[in-house]
Amino acid sequence: MNRRETFGTRIGFILVSAGCAIGIGNVWKFPYMAGQSGGAVFVLFYLVFLIIMGIPVMTMEFAVGRASRSSTVQSFKVLEKPGEKWHIFGWVCFIGNHILMMYYTTVSGWMISYFVKFATGAFDGTVKESVPDVFGNLLASPVEMMIYTVLTIVAGYAVLSFGVKNGLERVNKVMMAGLLLLIVILAVNSITLSGSEEGIKFYLYPDWEKAREVGILKVVFAAMSQAFFTLSLGIGALEIFGSYMSKEHTLTGEAIRVCVLDTFVALMSGLIIFPACFSYGVSPDQGPSLIFITLPTIFLNMPAGRLWGSLFFVFMTFASFSTVTAVFEGLVASMMEGFGWSRKKAVIVDMVFMIIASIPCVLGFNIWSDLKLIGERGVLDSEDFIVSNLMLPLGSLIFLLFCVIKNGWGFDSYLKEVNTGSGLKMSAKLCNYYRFVLPVLILLVLISGLLA
Repeated sequence: MNRRETFGTRIGFILVSAGCAIGIGNVWKFPYMAGQSGGAVFVLFYLVFLIIMGIPVMTMEFAVGRASRSSTVQSFKVLEKPGEKWHIFGWVCFIGNHILMMYYTTVSGWMISYFVKFATGAFDGTVKESVPDVFGNLLASPVEMMIYTVLTIVAGYAVLSFGVKNGLERVNKVMMAGLLLLIVILAVNSITLSGSEEGIKFYLYPDWEKAREVGILKVVFAAMSQAFFTLSLGIGALEIFGSYMSKEHTLTGEAIRVCVLDTFVALMSGLIIFPACFSYGVSPDQGPSLIFITLPTIFLNMPAGRLWGSLFFVFMTFASFSTVTAVFEGLVASMMEGFGWSRKKAVIVDMVFMIIASIPCVLGFNIWSDLKLIGERGVLDSEDFIVSNLMLPLGSLIFLLFCVIKNGWGFDSYLKEVNTGSGLKMSAKLCNYYRFVLPVLILLVLISGLLA
């Protein structure tokens, strides 16, 4: 077992892991999908699939990390049987995390940009009709976008330069505490607005009629995909944190705690967005327009809107930056172990690479806006398709097979690692479910994603 850094506290591991899972999709995708798919009907299916799919795969990433005490690149090599080639997948994860950060850092930069705009009063006096122009002007400016993207990348690697305990854990504990406090404050403000009741009803009322209109099967698949993708499973983003954790507690209990935090943020995000939208008579839209057009329009009309807008984008910055630092740590650790580099060298080299690799995404909204890649998608959407629709489900399937089949690590070894420590134990009776049912569910997610 190689000597390596560890988390200083249990809460540090939970908050950093949750910070990796909690991201931008929790705020704009989950609430919209719930509102359009029967409210609590979608939430119910989401929670079911979180339990039967998300938590099991998360325990597998944690188990591979903790048993190997290595980064994703090396972990399969440590645990695989002689002659097997599972370790090749470690490099696939390494590439996948880089592709993820090639566009995620750009979107994270948008959050910082909007916080600065609200905090400095740039929105003051802006009329409703001009709000979309603010976002359009941001996308049209490669210089402004690149400044905030580089700021995100440099800040992320600067945190990691201090190590796991003094950098990643310390900063993410503060950010996650701030995020959880802000989300409660923002939600309370929204639900106390006049007319907010209709927004709450739209979001959380179990509207089976609407679910039938959309199609129950369609709602089920949407909930399945969201429960799966929200945790960032399949490319080893969480595996690295398993390698830093102690063996004092079982992994099932830790995975549940991370999922609870992730779900809390997703649910509370809806309580920020929908009550405010209905209170001000604004139709909630999907995607970036919800965050960068719809909500700023509401804040402009809200008493102390500059304050609430600033707080919201601080919250969004924390949500995105916690993911950035978490994924960066996996990349740095892989280079340290894979190439024998020092942390300082790995941080500098990968920081420079990520700055260069993020350029296509930035230019894809302006100078290269006519460039179409996968299925007529632009640069960002193509990069997101590769990661979200292909690599996450396929990677999760590989983690699953590695942990349950004889030619991999094997179910007995996985179960022993999962149940090491005090806390909730996983039953050996789940073996057949993991071997025969869970792979089919993940394949359905993969197929539905490829057909999207």
